Amino acid sequence: MRKGRIHSFYAGGTVDGPGIRFVIFLQGCPMRCLYCHNPDTWDIKDGKEYDTDTVVMEALKYKSYFQNGGGVTVSGGEPLLQMEFVIELFAKLKERGIHTACDTSGILFCEEKKELFEELLRYTDLFLLDIKHIDCDAHQKLTGRSNTAVLRFATYLSEKKKPMWIRHVLVPTLTTQEESLKALKAFIDTLDTVEKVEVLPYHTMGKEKYKKMGLPYSLENINPPTKEEIQMAKDILGGKVCS
Repeated sequence: MRKGRIHSFYAGGTVDGPGIRFVIFLQGCPMRCLYCHNPDTWDIKDGKEYDTDTVVMEALKYKSYFQNGGGVTVSGGEPLLQMEFVIELFAKLKERGIHTACDTSGILFCEEKKELFEELLRYTDLFLLDIKHIDCDAHQKLTGRSNTAVLRFATYLSEKKKPMWIRHVLVPTLTTQEESLKALKAFIDTLDTVEKVEVLPYHTMGKEKYKKMGLPYSLENINPPTKEEIQMAKDILGGKVCS
């Protein structure tokens, strides 16, 4: 039985996929997004270890919430860092008829592990794919990693006919440029299985965590996007705004 390191659980999520969700925040992330509001999920050695049966039983406590299209979402951190654990967990949830969603950046996608990704796709009903920036250099500066794997993963999901929601965090001076938003829209238009695009306005709620952890907060002087910036992103991407 697989074991995974988990940061926390959240019952009653309404912005992590369709319906009401039981959300599992996995520990560990290879990226260091400047706007990340969960730096306490970065280190995979932190959190608490659970086996898949224990997590399934925890989720089943809230099965009554899953009426009208709800289910279980794994988030992070970065779920693909513990992919074998997610696969086993989702397989057990699917045996019980529970909808599964994976909230990921796709940053760890690689052709060498396609058999493992095929298995993940078999048990995942929906992918919530975070595209941080469409420009590779800007993505590198924003997250510490190239976006090459991210875009390949999006194309892979489309080719495999897997439903996905594209999510884009809107950060003034970093991801609000009209040219970049149009380029992102052009890329999204090449994908066949995008069901929804979500614009997530940057917020400053993570600042206190950085202070408690003794970490510098890189966006100290950046405010949330204006109504005009949000509306422009919504108009270009054709998406809905999520808080």
